[in-house]
Amino acid sequence: MKYREQAEVLRIAQIGKDIFSMYLQTEQIAKEALPGQFVSVYCRDGSRLLPRPISVCQADEDTAILRLVFRIAGAGTLELSRLVSGDRVDLVGPLGNGFPAERAEDRRVLLIGGGIGIPPMIQLDHMLDELGTASGVTAVLGYRDEVFLQDDFSGACAIATEDGSAGTKGTVLDAIREQDLKADVIYACGPIPMLRALKAYAEENGIECWLSMEEKMACGIGACLSCVCRSSEVDEHSQVHNKRVCTEGPVFRSTQIEL
Repeated sequence: MKYREQAEVLRIAQIGKDIFSMYLQTEQIAKEALPGQFVSVYCRDGSRLLPRPISVCQADEDTAILRLVFRIAGAGTLELSRLVSGDRVDLVGPLGNGFPAERAEDRRVLLIGGGIGIPPMIQLDHMLDELGTASGVTAVLGYRDEVFLQDDFSGACAIATEDGSAGTKGTVLDAIREQDLKADVIYACGPIPMLRALKAYAEENGIECWLSMEEKMACGIGACLSCVCRSSEVDEHSQVHNKRVCTEGPVFRSTQIEL
């Protein structure tokens, strides 16, 4: 189920350079949202017709409060960053397919986030913590330099920074190898180079791997085909080796896509 709502801004704060955390009071969206799904957020400026897709960071089923964390990437997200408590936001969601949390049962799990791909891993981390079915969960977070959201994870956290200012100097894979982290299943979200490296690492080591793709989207409902990615199977909709990130994804098993 997806809903279109006018959600109320409860609070918004800057948590990093051009990075903002916003809490919204919804009616149904937060009650239905699963880890890895996203919402389409519409701007007030009528000249910006297309919504901005933003991953769900946290969703509270009891209170229907939705948390979004986003980076200013253009005029639309700049407008969102200037909202204040009491403002109302037009959004549609939850959209897309999320992470299959049930695959973590009795298994060692690595939650891997890179940059603005870190926020959607928080809800999955909290869900796995509540379920208590995984045999161990470690978050591995990759940054260019500035560290954010690391304290929002419930368990062990490994950090990698490109400039070496915190944690391991290098990539998330450098941190995994340096700390000799083991996994039976990997869940990850982040830039394509990171996902490509994790896909290869998982295949080399026989690890089940689920990747959340970050692609530019327009409609968010699978009609425009602007967010397709290369797939290993023929898509029923387009009849080519493509999958629509907004509907078939954004989460795919790594063997389903080509990077």
